Amino acid sequence: MREEANTDLTRLFELSARGDSEAINAAFPIVYDQLHALAIAFMKGRRAGHTLQPTALVHEAYVKLLGADCLRVNDRAHFLSLAARAMRQILVNHARDKNRQKRGGGWDRITLEHVVAPAGVDQLDVLVLDDALKELAGLSERKAHLVELRFFGGLSIEEAADILGAARSTLADDWAFSRAWLSTRLAGATRA
Repeated sequence: MREEANTDLTRLFELSARGDSEAINAAFPIVYDQLHALAIAFMKGRRAGHTLQPTALVHEAYVKLLGADCLRVNDRAHFLSLAARAMRQILVNHARDKNRQKRGGGWDRITLEHVVAPAGVDQLDVLVLDDALKELAGLSERKAHLVELRFFGGLSIEEAADILGAARSTLADDWAFSRAWLSTRLAGATRA
């Protein structure tokens, strides 16, 4: 992302924090392409015929963020963190709704090939991943938030360090631990 766009985002988020309701609307087009690319990556590997499309995921996340009372955004990385959490919640809710409708059939799957998938596992049930992240949060909230930022937010270790207020080296260790822990935890959790 260009430095000029980053500066514009920071200014818009500052205006939003001061009560300018249009500032957050102006920020959306600046981050839209990045959010859409993340949504496409999340949806890649899901079974054919799924009903939630990447564009809908981005738009639902945006609406969810706009509906939040007193949305305070510090910068681009913080916005992406909030959007990542919103996308995760939407994917989990969507999967739960579909599973309720089909009484357990038609599991939604997401690809974890670049993040935490155990060897030989291409797809994972989003509800299983959510349960694993909740379990990881019980061990370490920071590690679970780091996975959320990296996987759902697409943030780098450096960007996550700024958000979490931790040293990059600490988060690099946390990331290595989290990937190994999730790989072990998720190895037997795939569904046919």
